[in-house]
Amino acid sequence: MLSMIQIENCAVSRLAQTDLSAPEFGKIPTDHMFVAEYKNGAWQEGRIVPFGNLTLSPFTLALHYAQSVFEGMKAFRTGNDRAVVFRPEAHYARLSVSMERMCMPVMPRDFFLEAVSTFTALEKDWIPKTEGGALYLRPLVFASEARVGVKIADEYLFIITACPSVPMYGKPLSVKVETSFSRAAEGGTGFAKCAGNYGAVFYPTLQAKNEGFDQVIWTDAKTHGFIEESGTMNVMLVKNGTLTTPPVSGTILEGITRDSLLTLAKNMDIPVEERRISVQELKEGLTDGSITEVFGTGTAAVVIPINQVGIGGERFRLDNPFELMSALSGKLSDIRNGLAPDVHGWNVFVN
Repeated sequence: MLSMIQIENCAVSRLAQTDLSAPEFGKIPTDHMFVAEYKNGAWQEGRIVPFGNLTLSPFTLALHYAQSVFEGMKAFRTGNDRAVVFRPEAHYARLSVSMERMCMPVMPRDFFLEAVSTFTALEKDWIPKTEGGALYLRPLVFASEARVGVKIADEYLFIITACPSVPMYGKPLSVKVETSFSRAAEGGTGFAKCAGNYGAVFYPTLQAKNEGFDQVIWTDAKTHGFIEESGTMNVMLVKNGTLTTPPVSGTILEGITRDSLLTLAKNMDIPVEERRISVQELKEGLTDGSITEVFGTGTAAVVIPINQVGIGGERFRLDNPFELMSALSGKLSDIRNGLAPDVHGWNVFVN
């Protein structure tokens, strides 16, 4: 199957006419996309074709019942101008968990990895050469069967698209701790990267933005007493010199960047705690200064400082230099760009 990936090159590349110095996130597609179908009980041979619109029936099940999952991955340019995909195995594992939760047929591991590698190799020249530049990869799987009726689909479409990117946020963030609305509850789909999780958070996030915040930090649905994750990021803080973050659970997405930073922190002998963090502890730590850094982590966001936290009508500022966050972020960036040893084998080179 894997050796049969057919490639249809676009007639004329748009790369020469594209400014890659500061691309707006998610706006500029590369020249091609990978496409594969699931039908008759099996994944079919994939193909790479020119980027273009899809033709779908109005009866397409994913449009009605949200049977759709995706991943966010990145490819980077190393110092010797080679391209690497960062931790594709971890992204495949997370995509598989999401697909299982949404009753979708998990694709073979080698099928996914070969698709990502072949597609990235074709589009690698789209990786910006600016600092923080990357090729953002978006694997997407959705129910493509045309039928109105609540059912698990029998047909699916797997697509990989890409866009040149720099970190999503260009400045520190102001966030509101959300204690009225909920992102996810135990037993739900909070741990899955499925489309419905994102649509449900738009309204409370809009309310927070109307109050002057950039994002929200979600709290547990049962008590609203413990922080969980932010809108597009996992959340970390530094308390008394210890890197502290909520543990992944049924309501928190298992972030690849989060896991990478925790691994690096342990390698650097930085104390690490994965435990529940109450809203009260966060408030007290921001008040007495024991919490010196709060920051978000994610594939699109990368690592971004949070310099203002809103809790119950009060706003707390962090004016510290974010030294621990910067050390971890710099180490991660050096590994991704081939400037530091990749002892964990996270970078996968493409040919």
